[in-house]
Amino acid sequence: MHGGPGSIPGGPSAPSPGTNVSGDTLTSGIPVVPPAQNSPFAAGPQAEGTVPHTPPKLPEPVQPNVPVAAAPPKKKGRNKLVLVAVAVVVVACGAYGAGLLMNHADVPKGTTVLGVDIGGGTRDEAVKKLDEAIGKRVTKSLKLSVDGEAVTLNPDQAGLTLDSQATVREAAGSDYNPVSVIGSLFGGERVAEPVMPVDEEKLAAALERAAGASGSAKEGGVKFVPGKAVPVYGKAGKGLDVAASTTAVSEAYKKQVETGSAGAVELPVTTRKPTVANAEVDKFMTRFAKPAMSANVTIKAGTASIPFGPAKSLPKILDTKVAEDGSLQAHYNLAELKKLYGNVFDGILIQRGNGDKTPVQPTDVAAAMNKALIGKTPAERVGVIETNAS
Repeated sequence: MHGGPGSIPGGPSAPSPGTNVSGDTLTSGIPVVPPAQNSPFAAGPQAEGTVPHTPPKLPEPVQPNVPVAAAPPKKKGRNKLVLVAVAVVVVACGAYGAGLLMNHADVPKGTTVLGVDIGGGTRDEAVKKLDEAIGKRVTKSLKLSVDGEAVTLNPDQAGLTLDSQATVREAAGSDYNPVSVIGSLFGGERVAEPVMPVDEEKLAAALERAAGASGSAKEGGVKFVPGKAVPVYGKAGKGLDVAASTTAVSEAYKKQVETGSAGAVELPVTTRKPTVANAEVDKFMTRFAKPAMSANVTIKAGTASIPFGPAKSLPKILDTKVAEDGSLQAHYNLAELKKLYGNVFDGILIQRGNGDKTPVQPTDVAAAMNKALIGKTPAERVGVIETNAS
């Protein structure tokens, strides 16, 4: 069967109606893609039978010959900063090493305590430096004021002290802190804290004694005067705030040790009621105070003995203390007791419960006296210290 006029047998099929094939298409064999519907090059309405012509795609604008994503040139300033940083690190490491090599002392060079330079030597040398610089300040009496009345407080009797040995022990040893090590090369200071333990119970008791006559509040008790015991009944009023005062005194003591003076320390006061009731005072007078001051007592140990009388000796020895439950108890001044019996019991040994033999102590004398003071007959008023307690 033959095709229509103009057809070539075996050749390509004639284009379908509505399809325009350009000469380029026929030459290259690449079909032309119809333009998108919204393309700016799309032809407007054409007359029937007319095939729109699609122009070839225009090439992209030629860009200047600039390297794509080229890295910006390195700034010379940045290289200098890196070099400077490296140099600083090297110098710092060298200084740190030099500091470690130069500081082989027990107490690192430049170490200070309370403003005293104790570094650069052995621990014994540091203790000596510290004691020589502030030795007198440690035992200097503190000036206190209670409700406008001036009183004094001896640190050694109030549980206040500076532990030089412990302070140096804490300050000794190698310090690997770079700031301290490098600083020591240039005279830097390494401040160590002083070890200043406070016996709060002893301090509270000392404050009570020091402020006993100050303020309007009075605690109940008994006074031992030559020849007799005198009851003291308590009275409410202003008195020392012991808890707050211990903190204030501890801080003032540290300041005095460091600077040499803390000035007059104003201690806080509070409204206080007596702990000891009047009935307890009367009870203690009957139970202990009156019998104790009624006659002499004699204390014996081995072949030695010594009498203590109410006219002179006993008022120096006897006192009272308040128990936690508000009751009164006898209290002995052991330092004064030791002065009174002196060397009477020298050479006499007491065999203790553990088998050890030791000299007579003031506590031994007080224990024997405590029983003898309430005796009613001459025989009962002799206190015997047993030399064999096992």
